[in-house]
Amino acid sequence: METGLHERDRAGVQDFVLLENYQSEDAFIDNLKKRFQENLIYTYIGQVLISVNPYKQLPIYSDAHIKEYKNKHFYEMPPHVFAVTDNAFRSLIEENRGQCVLISGESGSGKTEASKKVLQYIAACSGHQSTVEGVKDKLLKSNPVLEAFGNAKTNRNDNSSRFGKYMDIQFDYKGAPIGGNILNYLLEKSRVVAQMGGERNFHIFYQLLAGGDDALLTELRLERALDSYNYLSDGLKGNLSSIDDAQNFKQVQQALSVIDFTADEQREIFGIVASILHLGNVNFEETEGNAQVVSRDLVVTVARLLGVNASELSAALTHRTIDARGDVVTSPLNQELAVYAKDALAKAVYDRLFSWLVQRLNISLQARETRGARNNVMGILDIYGFEIFNKNNFEQFCINFCNEKLQQLFIELTLKSEQDEYRREGIEWIPVEYFDNKVICNLIEEKHKGIISILDEECLRPGEPTDITFLQKLTNKLSEHHHYVCHEKAPTHIQKIMLRDEFRLVHYAGEVTYSVIGFLDKNNDLLFRDLKETLSKAGNKIVRSCFPEQELRSKKRPETAITQFRTSLNNLMDILMCKEPSYIRCIKPNDLQSPGVFNDQLVLHQVKYLGLMENLRVRRAGFAYRRAYDLFLERYKCLSKSTWPNYKGAGGPKAGVQQLVKDLGYDNEQYKMGETKLFIRWPRTLFDTEDSYQAKKHDIAAIIQAHWKGLVQRASI
Repeated sequence: METGLHERDRAGVQDFVLLENYQSEDAFIDNLKKRFQENLIYTYIGQVLISVNPYKQLPIYSDAHIKEYKNKHFYEMPPHVFAVTDNAFRSLIEENRGQCVLISGESGSGKTEASKKVLQYIAACSGHQSTVEGVKDKLLKSNPVLEAFGNAKTNRNDNSSRFGKYMDIQFDYKGAPIGGNILNYLLEKSRVVAQMGGERNFHIFYQLLAGGDDALLTELRLERALDSYNYLSDGLKGNLSSIDDAQNFKQVQQALSVIDFTADEQREIFGIVASILHLGNVNFEETEGNAQVVSRDLVVTVARLLGVNASELSAALTHRTIDARGDVVTSPLNQELAVYAKDALAKAVYDRLFSWLVQRLNISLQARETRGARNNVMGILDIYGFEIFNKNNFEQFCINFCNEKLQQLFIELTLKSEQDEYRREGIEWIPVEYFDNKVICNLIEEKHKGIISILDEECLRPGEPTDITFLQKLTNKLSEHHHYVCHEKAPTHIQKIMLRDEFRLVHYAGEVTYSVIGFLDKNNDLLFRDLKETLSKAGNKIVRSCFPEQELRSKKRPETAITQFRTSLNNLMDILMCKEPSYIRCIKPNDLQSPGVFNDQLVLHQVKYLGLMENLRVRRAGFAYRRAYDLFLERYKCLSKSTWPNYKGAGGPKAGVQQLVKDLGYDNEQYKMGETKLFIRWPRTLFDTEDSYQAKKHDIAAIIQAHWKGLVQRASI
C-alpha cells in the first residue's frame, strides 16, 4: 500500500494520509470541501477512495479517461473510481487473487452510480470476443432490471436502492468475464403496501403504467392514472419530473430480452406486478366479526393474473386454517386480519418475485467455462449505509447491524493489511489503539443473550407476545450494557425525548433510537398457510415456483426474518474475508440533491458514520507515505548529484534511495528503509521534498531549453 502525490494537488491534498492536521475533523471536512468546489469529487485515505456525489454529470468517465487509467500505477493518476477498479482488476489477473470492491454510504451518496462505473471500467478493459461481449451485456443490463424492481424514490434520493446487492464476476485466465452471480439482501418489501409522504413505491409499478403499451395495459386491466391504486396513493402524488418512467420501462423490456427472459416470462412478470396493484384495491366488510370481500371483481382479476382459482383466493383472504396437533381448524378472519392477510400476500409475492428475478439473472449469467477461473473472481458489494431517521424501525435495525458487521470487517482487514505490509517490508509494527465494535456486534447477535435471540424467543413463545413485552425483556436483560439505553434507566434529559416504546443503541457511528412497534410482526413475516396453498397451485409458472409445495409439507417453523438476515450476512462476511478488499466510501454533500452545495455538518455526520477519521488514524499510526524504491528514485533523482541523471552505484534502486535521502538530510526519525519501499513518517518531509523537486524541475527545464537553443543556433551557422 503506497501513497501518492500528484504535482502538489491543486485543491487540498488528494490523499488524507498527507493531511498535516490529520486528527482535526475541521481540517478533514475543509479538504473535502476544497476539492468538491473544484469538481474533484474523489480523495484517498491510502487506498480507500472517498467519493462525494456531485449531483451532476462530470466529463471524467469517457473512453479516453478509461485508457488513461488502464494499467497505470495506482498513484500515477489522480484519485478515481477507475484507479481503484484497475488496481483490483490487475491484482486479480496478475496475482490470481480474488478481489472485492466494497461500496458503502447512506442513501443518495452515489453507491449505485459507483458500482456502475466499476462495471463500466471492467467491461471496457476486458476482452472483446463475441462470447465475452454477451456476458458483459448481461452484466450491464442486470442493472436496469434490478433498479426497476429494487429501487424507489425516497425523500433522500430519487433512485434509492431498497436492497443490498453483492455481485461476483468470474474471469478466465486472460481477464475476460465469463459469468457472474448476484446475491440480494433485505429487500424493503414493506414499501409495496405503504410509503412515507413524498416517497414512491418501487419504480416498476410506475414504469409499467407509464410505459406499457395500450394492448398490454388492457390485458392487465390497468389504467394509467396513479391515483387509481391504493398501493401508490400513500406517498408522492403524481409523476416525478426527474425520472422518465416510460423510457425506463422500455429499457427494462430491452434488458430482459438481452438477459434471455422469454416473452412468456416477461408477460408473467408484468402480470404479477399488475396483480399486486389490483390486490391493493381489494376491500373487506365485516359482519358479526367475519370479513367478506366487497370487490369480488377485483379478486377475479387478481386470480386471473396469478393463475389461481378466484373462489379459493377469496376464501384464503378471509379465512385461516390452523393445524393444531392433528386437528385442522378453519376460522374466519375479521376485517383487520383480512387486510393484514392481503398486505402480507402483496409483500410476499413481490419479495419472492424479486428473489426469482435474481435467480433467473444468475442462470443467464452462469459461466459456461470454468477452466482457469477458479480464483479469478471479483465481487462488488453495493449495500445500504448507516441509517438514522426521525423514526427508526426494524429495517433500520437490520441495516445498522449490517453496517456494524462491515465496520468490524473493515477495521480487521485494514489493520491486517497494514500489519502484513510492515511484516513483508521488515518494518517494526507498533500496535494501534482503535475502537473495537465487537462489543456492539455481540450485543446484537450473541447467542441466548443478544437482541436477535431475545426477539426470536419472544416471537416463538406461546401466549400473546407483543412489541412492548419484547422491549420489557430487552430492558430486563440488557439495561446494564454500556451500549444499550432504555427509557426507564435513561438520564432525565434523554427520557424527555425518548418514548416508552423505544430503545437506544450506541453504535460505532453514533446513537440511534429505535421504535419497537412492528418488530414482532416484521420478524415473524407471517403469510397464512391458506394463501401459500392457493399460490402453490398457480397457473402462472413464476408464482408457482415461488411458492413450492414442499414448503407446505414442511412441519418445521420457518426461520424468522432477522435470523435469515443474520445467516446471509455471516455468509457474506465469509466471502469477503477470502478476498482482497478495495473500498469506496460514498458521501452526499447535501439533502437537496443540488449540485455545488456542500453542507459541512451533514458531511461530518457521514464521515463519522463511515468511520473515516478512525481509518485515517489507523493509517497514520506508523508511516504516512510509502513508495517503491524505483518510483521514488525516478521522481526525485534530480535532487542529488549522486543520483542524477542516473544512479550508477551498486545495490540498485534501494541503494540509490538510501544515498538520495542522506543527501536530502533526512534524519533517522523521518524514514525507514523496507525491503522494497521507502517509508516516510511525516507529510511535511514529503512536501519539502516535492517542493524542492518542483523548483529543480523548472531549473532543469530552463537548462535543457538553453542547451537546445544553443544546438539549434550552432546548427544554423
